[in-house]
Amino acid sequence: MITISTYDGRWPQEFTEIEKALSAALGPLALRIDHIGSTSVPGLGAKDVIDVQVTVAALSEAVRQAVLNAGFQQFREDATDHVPPGADPAPENWQKFLFIQPEGQRRAHIHVRVAGKLNQRYPLLFRDYLRAHPRSAQAVEIIKRQLAKHHGDDVETYYDIKDPVYDLIWDAAHTWAQFTHWEP
Repeated sequence: MITISTYDGRWPQEFTEIEKALSAALGPLALRIDHIGSTSVPGLGAKDVIDVQVTVAALSEAVRQAVLNAGFQQFREDATDHVPPGADPAPENWQKFLFIQPEGQRRAHIHVRVAGKLNQRYPLLFRDYLRAHPRSAQAVEIIKRQLAKHHGDDVETYYDIKDPVYDLIWDAAHTWAQFTHWEP
């Protein structure tokens, strides 16, 4: 069941704890570790799941094993991200490793993506755009709350509707990034 929670000021600290564990496990394999998703946008209501992006040079077995050795559980072996309309659909732009939290720990989704790929830039641009545009963040929360209200028990339908809405923001965020000279 999908439930949207009111923004929780503890989310940034909870991310920091997860970041420390991942950083210790991955060492130099992690080029950067970022808090992404709705819980990374101050004031934005979200599912109570901390989304983390680990940026790596390659989706290697060494990376996968390091995350597994830290106790995280691989969620899907062949994970890919949604491709926004007009984006380069080449599979290498959307591949990732996807993990969830160690057993009994705080809910988290760990997305491991390759530096510079479209799916690695997407969540960073999305996050930064919503941080800079609080009214857009409020609109996103309203949409998510309505989706959860009407489709909270149907995850597939929830995402079938949410993804195209986020694609509208992705398009606006690209324009914003050009004017602000945004870099992740």
